[in-house]
Amino acid sequence: MSTIPFKADHVGSLLRPTELLQAREDFKKQLISRDELARLENRLIQDIVKKQVDTGLNSITDGEFRRAWWHFDFLEGLNGVTGYIPDEGLQFSGVQTKAYDVKVTEQVTANLNHTHFEHADFLLQAVGRQGTAKVTIPSPNQLFHPNILNHDIYPDINDYQRDVSKAYNASLTALYDLGIRYVQLDDVYWAGLAATEHRIKRRLRSQAEKQAAIKLAVKTVNDAIAGLPDDLHITTHICRGNFRSSWAMKGGYGPIAEDLFKENLTGFFLEYDDERSGDFEPLQHFKRDDSKVVLGLFTSKHGALENKETIIERVEEASRYVPKEQLALSPQCGFSSTEEGNLLTEDDQWRKLKYVVDIAEEIL
Repeated sequence: MSTIPFKADHVGSLLRPTELLQAREDFKKQLISRDELARLENRLIQDIVKKQVDTGLNSITDGEFRRAWWHFDFLEGLNGVTGYIPDEGLQFSGVQTKAYDVKVTEQVTANLNHTHFEHADFLLQAVGRQGTAKVTIPSPNQLFHPNILNHDIYPDINDYQRDVSKAYNASLTALYDLGIRYVQLDDVYWAGLAATEHRIKRRLRSQAEKQAAIKLAVKTVNDAIAGLPDDLHITTHICRGNFRSSWAMKGGYGPIAEDLFKENLTGFFLEYDDERSGDFEPLQHFKRDDSKVVLGLFTSKHGALENKETIIERVEEASRYVPKEQLALSPQCGFSSTEEGNLLTEDDQWRKLKYVVDIAEEIL
């Protein structure tokens, strides 16, 4: 079994430094050029590569420093997907995002000139032999939200699924050809299918529609990764929403677990930082010996460190369902899924990541 995911891992996004946020505003106002912004991004990414290495992490990301959103920046770079400004943002618990979304406007295909490939190559070179460069992109399932689908272009959802999976397969192949060996597919769609409470307004689905969507979600991911090299390690992170330390969904993994674990992935990052995530019982459906479950027992929403004994107890509880050698630890989500970031300091962030590393080294 692969060492990826690592015993101590992380979801990927990191708090944006103030000078980066200011530079992005300056770029929007045309006060600096794109090249000037890119040079600053490059320097700051090199800085956080070193900080991740110094913290003891083996998986090294670019912190998503070049993105405003964890998902839209990638999705709108695909051919056939267009960004736009809707009437309102996404509603979280007590807070709303700025207004932005994507929609399908023509046939979906891979864009091999996507800037994310250039960004992945920079990360790979910056990491070198210090660790493993980890690229995070939204899951192909993110394109199946009802507000994104275009039934005029795709009257048959199976044709849409085929094109989305093909676009992702080509994109993942391109990342592999660059030298990337660790990719994480971030997926809010699965959490929505399991949710018992959902703050983001969506069309209500019948139980039959949900079951059909669940089956299609498995097929979408498995088709997207079919035939890829064995040494390209692909994981997924199931997220219930992460904006300004708020959340969008409640609900355990019970309704989706049996199908979710049929995705042919190297690892499953699961949120388990509070009661919204439910208990570990759905892990009984994890029957794989070629994969790992990454327990997101540490929150990225605030800086207070979790009680160590509680973490140890929860790992022991989870190991009733999944062998301990197939468990890993991480924060439940990134620290900055959007450029605004969660409500904690950069010092808090690094302290928490070091805490994850130290505890994982001790108990796993």
